[in-house]
Amino acid sequence: MSNQTRQRRDFLKWCACAGLSLATPLRHERAVRAEDSRELPPYDGPYYIVFNAAGGWDTTYLMDPKGTGGINRLYAEGDILTHGVHRFAPTEKHKEGGLSNEDFYAEFGDELLVFNGLDYSVNNHAPCSRYMATGKLDSLAYPTFAALVAACQGPDCPLSFLTFGNYSATGNLVAMSRVPYLPSLQRIANADAIDGNERSPYHDDFALARIEQALGDRRAAQAARPLLPRRERAENMLYAAQVNSKALARVTPHIPKSIPKQRLAQQAEVALASFKAGVCVSANLSIGQFDSHANNDRDQMKLIPEFLEGVAYVLHRAEELHIRDKLVVIVQSEMGRTPTYNKGDGKDHWSIGSAMFLGPGITGNRVIGATDEGQFAVPLNPATLTQDADKGIRIRPEHIHEALRRFAGIADHQACEEFPLKVPAEENLQGFWS
Repeated sequence: MSNQTRQRRDFLKWCACAGLSLATPLRHERAVRAEDSRELPPYDGPYYIVFNAAGGWDTTYLMDPKGTGGINRLYAEGDILTHGVHRFAPTEKHKEGGLSNEDFYAEFGDELLVFNGLDYSVNNHAPCSRYMATGKLDSLAYPTFAALVAACQGPDCPLSFLTFGNYSATGNLVAMSRVPYLPSLQRIANADAIDGNERSPYHDDFALARIEQALGDRRAAQAARPLLPRRERAENMLYAAQVNSKALARVTPHIPKSIPKQRLAQQAEVALASFKAGVCVSANLSIGQFDSHANNDRDQMKLIPEFLEGVAYVLHRAEELHIRDKLVVIVQSEMGRTPTYNKGDGKDHWSIGSAMFLGPGITGNRVIGATDEGQFAVPLNPATLTQDADKGIRIRPEHIHEALRRFAGIADHQACEEFPLKVPAEENLQGFWS
Protein backbone atom coordinates (compact mmCIF):
# COMPACT_ATOMS: atom_id res chain seq x y z
CA MET A 1 0.00 0.00 0.00
CA SER A 2 1.42 3.39 -1.00
CA ASN A 3 1.92 6.13 1.57
CA GLN A 4 -0.68 8.36 -0.18
CA THR A 5 -3.26 5.58 -0.13
CA ARG A 6 -2.59 4.87 3.54
CA GLN A 7 -2.89 8.55 4.46
CA ARG A 8 -6.12 8.93 2.54
CA ARG A 9 -7.54 5.75 4.09
CA ASP A 10 -6.64 6.93 7.60
CA PHE A 11 -8.14 10.36 6.95
CA LEU A 12 -11.48 8.91 5.78
CA LYS A 13 -11.51 6.41 8.64
CA TRP A 14 -10.94 9.21 11.13
CA CYS A 15 -13.78 11.25 9.57
CA ALA A 16 -16.14 8.31 10.05
CA CYS A 17 -15.11 7.89 13.70
CA ALA A 18 -15.67 11.59 14.34
CA GLY A 19 -19.18 11.48 12.91
CA LEU A 20 -18.28 13.75 9.99
CA SER A 21 -19.97 13.19 6.65
CA LEU A 22 -18.17 14.63 3.64
CA ALA A 23 -19.35 14.85 0.05
CA THR A 24 -16.78 15.78 -2.57
CA PRO A 25 -18.06 18.14 -5.28
CA LEU A 26 -17.74 16.93 -8.85
CA ARG A 27 -17.26 20.44 -10.16
CA HIS A 28 -15.10 23.04 -8.47
CA GLU A 29 -13.78 26.38 -9.58
CA ARG A 30 -10.30 25.66 -8.31
CA ALA A 31 -8.65 22.59 -6.89
CA VAL A 32 -6.18 23.21 -4.07
CA ARG A 33 -2.76 22.47 -5.49
CA ALA A 34 0.59 21.75 -3.88
CA GLU A 35 1.94 25.16 -4.72
CA ASP A 36 -0.94 26.94 -2.94
CA SER A 37 -0.71 28.51 0.51
CA ARG A 38 0.00 26.17 3.42
CA GLU A 39 -3.12 27.48 5.25
CA LEU A 40 -6.39 28.77 3.84
CA PRO A 41 -7.23 32.36 4.81
CA PRO A 42 -10.36 32.72 6.98
CA TYR A 43 -13.68 33.53 5.31
CA ASP A 44 -14.90 36.81 6.79
CA GLY A 45 -18.62 36.81 5.94
CA PRO A 46 -21.37 37.35 5.30
CA TYR A 47 -22.64 34.17 6.91
CA TYR A 48 -26.00 32.58 6.16
CA ILE A 49 -28.23 30.47 8.40
CA VAL A 50 -31.41 28.88 7.09
CA PHE A 51 -33.86 27.70 9.77
CA ASN A 52 -36.30 24.97 8.71
CA ALA A 53 -39.50 24.19 10.59
CA ALA A 54 -39.76 20.75 9.02
CA GLY A 55 -43.24 19.34 8.57
CA GLY A 56 -45.18 22.54 7.99
CA TRP A 57 -45.80 25.20 10.62
CA ASP A 58 -49.12 26.88 11.37
CA THR A 59 -48.42 30.45 10.32
CA THR A 60 -51.69 31.68 11.85
CA TYR A 61 -50.12 30.96 15.24
CA LEU A 62 -47.15 33.14 14.39
CA MET A 63 -46.82 35.89 11.78
CA ASP A 64 -50.12 35.61 9.86
CA PRO A 65 -52.85 35.61 12.54
CA LYS A 66 -56.54 35.30 11.69
CA GLY A 67 -58.71 34.72 14.74
CA THR A 68 -61.82 34.53 12.58
CA GLY A 69 -63.94 31.78 11.02
CA GLY A 70 -62.64 29.09 13.34
CA ILE A 71 -59.17 29.17 11.78
CA ASN A 72 -57.66 29.26 15.27
CA ARG A 73 -59.16 28.13 18.55
CA LEU A 74 -56.78 29.69 21.05
CA TYR A 75 -57.48 33.36 20.36
CA ALA A 76 -60.03 35.65 18.74
CA GLU A 77 -59.53 38.47 16.26
CA GLY A 78 -59.55 41.04 19.02
CA ASP A 79 -56.65 39.27 20.74
CA ILE A 80 -54.22 39.75 17.85
CA LEU A 81 -51.15 41.72 18.92
CA THR A 82 -48.95 44.20 17.05
CA HIS A 83 -45.41 45.47 17.13
CA GLY A 84 -44.73 48.21 14.60
CA VAL A 85 -46.30 46.99 11.37
CA HIS A 86 -46.20 43.35 12.48
CA ARG A 87 -49.36 41.48 13.52
CA PHE A 88 -48.90 38.24 15.40
CA ALA A 89 -50.80 35.67 17.44
CA PRO A 90 -50.64 35.85 21.25
CA THR A 91 -48.88 32.75 22.59
CA GLU A 92 -47.58 33.68 26.04
CA LYS A 93 -50.52 31.99 27.78
CA HIS A 94 -50.49 28.91 25.55
CA LYS A 95 -46.86 27.99 24.94
CA GLU A 96 -45.18 24.97 26.53
CA GLY A 97 -41.68 26.32 27.13
CA GLY A 98 -39.62 28.23 24.63
CA LEU A 99 -40.07 31.85 23.53
CA SER A 100 -43.45 33.52 23.10
CA ASN A 101 -44.38 35.56 20.05
CA GLU A 102 -44.71 38.54 22.36
CA ASP A 103 -41.09 38.34 23.50
CA PHE A 104 -39.76 37.46 20.04
CA TYR A 105 -41.35 40.45 18.31
CA ALA A 106 -40.51 42.80 21.18
CA GLU A 107 -36.82 42.03 20.71
CA PHE A 108 -36.49 41.40 16.97
CA GLY A 109 -39.56 42.95 15.32
CA ASP A 110 -37.77 46.16 14.36
CA GLU A 111 -35.24 44.23 12.25
CA LEU A 112 -37.60 41.53 10.97
CA LEU A 113 -38.93 41.24 7.40
CA VAL A 114 -41.97 38.96 7.03
CA PHE A 115 -43.44 37.65 3.80
CA ASN A 116 -46.99 36.26 3.88
CA GLY A 117 -48.96 34.55 1.15
CA LEU A 118 -46.17 32.41 -0.33
CA ASP A 119 -47.63 29.92 -2.82
CA TYR A 120 -45.89 26.52 -2.76
CA SER A 121 -48.16 25.21 -5.56
CA VAL A 122 -48.22 21.68 -4.11
CA ASN A 123 -48.76 20.30 -0.62
CA ASN A 124 -46.66 17.13 -0.34
CA HIS A 125 -43.60 17.16 1.90
CA ALA A 126 -40.88 16.04 -0.53
CA PRO A 127 -41.63 18.41 -3.43
CA CYS A 128 -42.47 21.27 -1.07
CA SER A 129 -39.20 20.87 0.86
CA ARG A 130 -37.24 20.77 -2.39
CA TYR A 131 -39.12 23.76 -3.82
CA MET A 132 -38.68 25.93 -0.73
CA ALA A 133 -35.01 25.01 -0.37
CA THR A 134 -33.98 25.51 -4.02
CA GLY A 135 -36.60 27.64 -5.75
CA LYS A 136 -37.10 24.89 -8.32
CA LEU A 137 -40.05 22.50 -8.15
CA ASP A 138 -39.50 20.31 -11.20
CA SER A 139 -35.85 19.31 -10.77
CA LEU A 140 -33.89 17.10 -8.38
CA ALA A 141 -30.57 18.60 -9.54
CA TYR A 142 -30.80 22.13 -8.12
CA PRO A 143 -28.82 23.11 -5.00
CA THR A 144 -30.33 24.66 -1.92
CA PHE A 145 -29.71 28.37 -1.46
CA ALA A 146 -27.37 27.62 1.45
CA ALA A 147 -25.26 25.30 -0.71
CA LEU A 148 -25.35 27.69 -3.67
CA VAL A 149 -24.16 30.72 -1.73
CA ALA A 150 -21.41 28.62 -0.13
CA ALA A 151 -20.23 27.47 -3.55
CA CYS A 152 -20.19 31.04 -4.84
CA GLN A 153 -18.61 32.79 -1.87
CA GLY A 154 -16.38 30.25 -0.13
CA PRO A 155 -15.96 26.95 -1.99
CA ASP A 156 -12.51 26.33 -0.46
CA CYS A 157 -13.71 26.61 3.15
CA PRO A 158 -13.28 23.26 4.93
CA LEU A 159 -16.89 23.26 6.16
CA SER A 160 -18.29 25.62 3.55
CA PHE A 161 -21.85 24.24 3.70
CA LEU A 162 -23.01 22.69 6.96
CA THR A 163 -26.34 20.89 7.15
CA PHE A 164 -28.25 19.35 10.02
CA GLY A 165 -31.10 17.82 8.05
CA ASN A 166 -34.01 18.69 5.79
CA TYR A 167 -33.47 19.00 2.03
CA SER A 168 -29.73 19.57 1.49
CA ALA A 169 -28.90 19.01 -2.19
CA THR A 170 -25.70 20.69 -3.38
CA GLY A 171 -25.93 20.44 -7.17
CA ASN A 172 -22.42 18.96 -6.94
CA LEU A 173 -21.11 22.51 -6.53
CA VAL A 174 -19.71 22.28 -3.02
CA ALA A 175 -19.06 19.67 -0.35
CA MET A 176 -21.89 18.95 2.07
CA SER A 177 -20.62 18.62 5.64
CA ARG A 178 -22.44 17.06 8.56
CA VAL A 179 -21.02 17.63 12.02
CA PRO A 180 -23.87 16.46 14.23
CA TYR A 181 -22.40 17.14 17.67
CA LEU A 182 -20.01 19.55 19.36
CA PRO A 183 -17.68 16.70 20.43
CA SER A 184 -17.40 15.78 16.75
CA LEU A 185 -16.38 19.35 15.95
CA GLN A 186 -13.80 19.19 18.75
CA ARG A 187 -12.24 16.08 17.19
CA ILE A 188 -12.23 17.61 13.72
CA ALA A 189 -10.67 20.85 14.92
CA ASN A 190 -7.93 18.97 16.78
CA ALA A 191 -7.13 16.18 14.37
CA ASP A 192 -3.57 15.85 15.68
CA ALA A 193 -4.73 15.15 19.22
CA ILE A 194 -6.09 12.05 20.91
CA ASP A 195 -9.91 12.20 20.80
CA GLY A 196 -9.66 15.90 19.98
CA ASN A 197 -8.06 16.73 23.33
CA GLU A 198 -5.62 19.53 22.56
CA ARG A 199 -3.68 18.68 25.73
CA SER A 200 -2.88 15.23 24.33
CA PRO A 201 -1.28 15.80 20.92
CA TYR A 202 0.12 12.95 18.89
CA HIS A 203 3.19 15.08 18.04
CA ASP A 204 4.81 18.15 19.51
CA ASP A 205 5.21 21.32 17.44
CA PHE A 206 8.78 20.48 16.44
CA ALA A 207 7.77 17.07 15.09
CA LEU A 208 4.78 18.53 13.25
CA ALA A 209 6.97 21.12 11.58
CA ARG A 210 9.39 18.42 10.42
CA ILE A 211 6.53 16.26 9.11
CA GLU A 212 5.04 19.19 7.18
CA GLN A 213 8.45 20.05 5.76
CA ALA A 214 8.98 16.47 4.61
CA LEU A 215 5.54 16.34 3.02
CA GLY A 216 6.13 19.69 1.35
CA ASP A 217 9.45 18.56 -0.10
CA ARG A 218 7.84 15.39 -1.38
CA ARG A 219 4.98 17.30 -3.00
CA ALA A 220 7.40 19.70 -4.63
CA ALA A 221 9.37 16.82 -6.08
CA GLN A 222 6.24 15.17 -7.44
CA ALA A 223 4.92 18.46 -8.84
CA ALA A 224 7.98 18.67 -11.07
CA ARG A 225 6.94 15.47 -12.82
CA PRO A 226 3.92 15.14 -15.14
CA LEU A 227 1.11 13.09 -13.60
CA LEU A 228 -1.93 11.40 -15.02
CA PRO A 229 -5.13 13.38 -14.31
CA ARG A 230 -6.43 10.88 -11.76
CA ARG A 231 -3.11 10.81 -9.90
CA GLU A 232 -2.90 14.60 -9.95
CA ARG A 233 -6.43 14.90 -8.59
CA ALA A 234 -5.64 12.43 -5.82
CA GLU A 235 -2.53 14.40 -4.86
CA ASN A 236 -4.51 17.65 -4.79
CA MET A 237 -7.30 16.13 -2.68
CA LEU A 238 -4.77 14.81 -0.17
CA TYR A 239 -3.10 18.19 0.04
CA ALA A 240 -6.48 19.91 0.44
CA ALA A 241 -7.22 17.63 3.40
CA GLN A 242 -3.92 18.63 5.02
CA VAL A 243 -4.50 22.35 4.43
CA ASN A 244 -8.09 22.13 5.67
CA SER A 245 -6.94 20.35 8.81
CA LYS A 246 -4.75 23.33 9.72
CA ALA A 247 -7.58 25.78 9.00
CA LEU A 248 -10.02 23.79 11.12
CA ALA A 249 -7.76 24.21 14.14
CA ARG A 250 -8.99 27.82 14.26
CA VAL A 251 -12.37 26.53 15.45
CA THR A 252 -11.08 25.33 18.82
CA PRO A 253 -11.23 28.61 20.82
CA HIS A 254 -14.88 29.11 19.84
CA ILE A 255 -16.27 25.73 20.91
CA PRO A 256 -18.27 26.24 24.14
CA LYS A 257 -17.26 24.31 27.23
CA SER A 258 -20.81 23.14 27.91
CA ILE A 259 -23.35 21.74 25.45
CA PRO A 260 -26.75 23.51 25.39
CA LYS A 261 -29.86 21.39 25.83
CA GLN A 262 -32.03 22.85 23.07
CA ARG A 263 -31.98 21.07 19.71
CA LEU A 264 -31.43 24.16 17.56
CA ALA A 265 -28.91 25.60 20.01
CA GLN A 266 -26.74 22.48 19.68
CA GLN A 267 -26.74 22.81 15.90
CA ALA A 268 -26.17 26.55 16.13
CA GLU A 269 -23.04 26.22 18.26
CA VAL A 270 -21.39 24.06 15.60
CA ALA A 271 -22.31 26.55 12.87
CA LEU A 272 -21.39 29.70 14.80
CA ALA A 273 -18.00 28.36 15.92
CA SER A 274 -17.29 27.48 12.28
CA PHE A 275 -18.38 30.92 11.12
CA LYS A 276 -16.23 32.65 13.70
CA ALA A 277 -13.22 30.56 12.68
CA GLY A 278 -13.72 31.51 9.04
CA VAL A 279 -14.17 27.93 7.84
CA CYS A 280 -17.88 28.03 6.97
CA VAL A 281 -20.18 30.15 4.78
CA SER A 282 -23.66 28.75 5.38
CA ALA A 283 -25.59 26.36 7.60
CA ASN A 284 -28.91 24.60 7.24
CA LEU A 285 -30.54 24.15 10.67
CA SER A 286 -33.68 22.11 11.18
CA ILE A 287 -36.09 20.63 13.70
CA GLY A 288 -39.12 18.57 12.78
CA GLN A 289 -42.47 17.29 14.09
CA PHE A 290 -44.45 20.32 12.82
CA ASP A 291 -46.69 18.00 10.78
CA SER A 292 -49.62 18.37 13.20
CA HIS A 293 -52.35 16.25 11.62
CA ALA A 294 -53.64 15.60 15.15
CA ASN A 295 -53.77 18.01 18.10
CA ASN A 296 -52.56 20.96 16.03
CA ASP A 297 -52.83 23.58 18.76
CA ARG A 298 -50.95 21.61 21.38
CA ASP A 299 -48.15 20.59 18.98
CA GLN A 300 -47.71 24.03 17.44
CA MET A 301 -47.67 25.72 20.84
CA LYS A 302 -44.85 23.41 21.82
CA LEU A 303 -42.82 23.66 18.61
CA ILE A 304 -43.18 27.28 17.48
CA PRO A 305 -41.88 28.66 20.82
CA GLU A 306 -39.00 26.16 20.72
CA PHE A 307 -38.23 27.25 17.18
CA LEU A 308 -38.28 30.96 18.03
CA GLU A 309 -36.08 30.29 21.05
CA GLY A 310 -33.56 28.68 18.68
CA VAL A 311 -33.58 31.71 16.39
CA ALA A 312 -33.08 34.01 19.35
CA TYR A 313 -30.26 31.82 20.66
CA VAL A 314 -28.39 32.15 17.37
CA LEU A 315 -28.73 35.92 17.35
CA HIS A 316 -27.61 36.27 20.96
CA ARG A 317 -24.58 33.98 20.50
CA ALA A 318 -23.65 35.71 17.25
CA GLU A 319 -23.64 38.97 19.22
CA GLU A 320 -21.30 37.43 21.80
CA LEU A 321 -19.00 36.21 19.04
CA HIS A 322 -19.06 39.63 17.34
CA ILE A 323 -20.42 38.28 14.04
CA ARG A 324 -24.05 39.39 14.38
CA ASP A 325 -23.49 42.23 11.94
CA LYS A 326 -22.43 39.68 9.29
CA LEU A 327 -25.16 37.10 9.88
CA VAL A 328 -28.11 36.70 7.49
CA VAL A 329 -31.00 34.64 8.89
CA ILE A 330 -33.72 32.97 6.82
CA VAL A 331 -36.63 31.31 8.67
CA GLN A 332 -38.95 29.06 6.69
CA SER A 333 -41.02 25.89 6.43
CA GLU A 334 -42.08 23.80 3.46
CA MET A 335 -45.83 24.44 3.90
CA GLY A 336 -48.54 25.83 6.14
CA ARG A 337 -51.54 24.23 7.86
CA THR A 338 -55.12 24.26 6.62
CA PRO A 339 -57.54 26.97 7.79
CA THR A 340 -59.86 24.23 9.05
CA TYR A 341 -59.44 21.52 11.68
CA ASN A 342 -59.89 17.83 10.90
CA LYS A 343 -61.73 15.32 13.10
CA GLY A 344 -58.58 14.74 15.17
CA ASP A 345 -58.26 18.42 16.13
CA GLY A 346 -55.35 18.61 13.72
CA LYS A 347 -54.67 20.59 10.58
CA ASP A 348 -53.55 19.09 7.30
CA HIS A 349 -51.20 20.28 4.56
CA TRP A 350 -51.78 23.77 3.11
CA SER A 351 -49.89 25.10 0.10
CA ILE A 352 -49.80 28.70 1.36
CA GLY A 353 -47.23 29.86 3.90
CA SER A 354 -44.85 32.53 5.14
CA ALA A 355 -41.14 33.23 5.65
CA MET A 356 -39.06 35.59 7.77
CA PHE A 357 -35.70 37.29 7.16
CA LEU A 358 -33.30 39.48 9.10
CA GLY A 359 -29.69 40.54 8.88
CA PRO A 360 -27.38 43.20 7.43
CA GLY A 361 -28.88 44.81 4.33
CA ILE A 362 -32.45 43.80 5.26
CA THR A 363 -34.72 46.62 6.40
CA GLY A 364 -36.88 45.43 9.29
CA ASN A 365 -40.29 46.31 10.68
CA ARG A 366 -41.79 45.32 7.33
CA VAL A 367 -44.47 42.90 6.17
CA ILE A 368 -44.81 42.09 2.47
CA GLY A 369 -47.66 40.07 1.01
CA ALA A 370 -50.83 38.82 2.64
CA THR A 371 -53.47 36.14 2.83
CA ASP A 372 -57.19 36.87 2.87
CA GLU A 373 -59.67 35.97 5.59
CA GLY A 374 -59.81 32.41 4.24
CA GLN A 375 -55.99 32.07 4.32
CA PHE A 376 -55.63 32.17 0.52
CA ALA A 377 -52.71 34.09 -1.01
CA VAL A 378 -53.44 37.58 -2.29
CA PRO A 379 -51.66 38.37 -5.62
CA LEU A 380 -48.86 40.92 -5.37
CA ASN A 381 -47.55 43.63 -7.67
CA PRO A 382 -43.83 42.75 -7.88
CA ALA A 383 -42.82 46.31 -8.80
CA THR A 384 -44.56 48.02 -5.88
CA LEU A 385 -44.86 45.04 -3.47
CA THR A 386 -48.49 46.00 -2.88
CA GLN A 387 -51.52 43.75 -3.01
CA ASP A 388 -53.18 43.66 -6.41
CA ALA A 389 -55.91 41.03 -6.70
CA ASP A 390 -56.62 41.89 -10.35
CA LYS A 391 -53.20 42.34 -11.99
CA GLY A 392 -50.77 40.99 -9.41
CA ILE A 393 -48.94 37.64 -9.50
CA ARG A 394 -48.80 34.76 -7.07
CA ILE A 395 -45.39 34.82 -5.37
CA ARG A 396 -43.74 31.41 -5.38
CA PRO A 397 -40.41 30.14 -4.01
CA GLU A 398 -38.54 30.92 -7.23
CA HIS A 399 -39.38 34.62 -6.77
CA ILE A 400 -37.96 34.54 -3.23
CA HIS A 401 -34.85 32.64 -4.36
CA GLU A 402 -34.22 35.04 -7.24
CA ALA A 403 -34.39 37.88 -4.70
CA LEU A 404 -32.03 35.99 -2.37
CA ARG A 405 -29.50 35.48 -5.17
CA ARG A 406 -29.56 39.19 -5.95
CA PHE A 407 -29.33 40.08 -2.27
CA ALA A 408 -26.24 37.88 -1.85
CA GLY A 409 -24.66 39.34 -5.00
CA ILE A 410 -24.39 35.96 -6.73
CA ALA A 411 -27.11 36.22 -9.37
CA ASP A 412 -24.54 36.56 -12.16
CA HIS A 413 -22.20 33.89 -10.81
CA GLN A 414 -21.47 30.93 -13.07
CA ALA A 415 -23.05 28.54 -10.55
CA CYS A 416 -26.33 30.47 -10.63
CA GLU A 417 -26.27 30.56 -14.41
CA GLU A 418 -25.89 26.79 -14.37
CA PHE A 419 -29.08 26.54 -12.30
CA PRO A 420 -31.35 29.30 -13.67
CA LEU A 421 -34.68 30.03 -12.04
CA LYS A 422 -36.09 31.67 -15.19
CA VAL A 423 -38.10 34.30 -13.34
CA PRO A 424 -39.30 36.85 -15.94
CA ALA A 425 -37.68 40.24 -15.47
CA GLU A 426 -41.06 41.88 -14.91
CA GLU A 427 -41.70 39.48 -11.99
CA ASN A 428 -38.53 40.35 -10.04
CA LEU A 429 -39.42 41.64 -6.58
CA GLN A 430 -38.31 45.28 -6.60
CA GLY A 431 -37.06 46.75 -3.34
CA PHE A 432 -37.78 43.55 -1.47
CA TRP A 433 -34.93 43.94 1.02
CA SER A 434 -35.06 47.66 1.73
